[in-house]
Amino acid sequence: MSVTGGCQCGAVRYELAVPPSGTHFCHCRMCQRAVGNVFAGLTGVYKNQLTWTKGQPVFYQSSSVAKRAFCRDCGTPLYFGYDKGEWNCVTIGSLDHPEDLKLEQHYGVESKLPWLQLCDGMPEETSDPESDERAKGLVSYQAETK
Repeated sequence: MSVTGGCQCGAVRYELAVPPSGTHFCHCRMCQRAVGNVFAGLTGVYKNQLTWTKGQPVFYQSSSVAKRAFCRDCGTPLYFGYDKGEWNCVTIGSLDHPEDLKLEQHYGVESKLPWLQLCDGMPEETSDPESDERAKGLVSYQAETK
């Protein structure tokens, strides 16, 4: 059973060889900026289980340890993946059937906006680059704001 998704304009499509897992909302500041929202909805598979079936996304090295991908034509955020390791994520909203997923946790809650109340009872975890081997030495390439 494959799971499919793609961008808003249809220029980039992908297929996941297996149903994704690790479905989470990431509240870290980098994800907020990357998707232009209060959190990023992400779900994952191993890198060899993701195939770009139409077009190719544009990859942006958002930090010293990870890349993000989006459609060059319409700008839809599609992907997040650490350079080290075999796990990557696609954006929940880019799936053809996001309703088939079940949220598992909130991540990066140190940056969760104080007025955002989801009340879903899901576990919450802070992001700690020093405790995650894939993120050790993280340097953000995000533009600084004043």
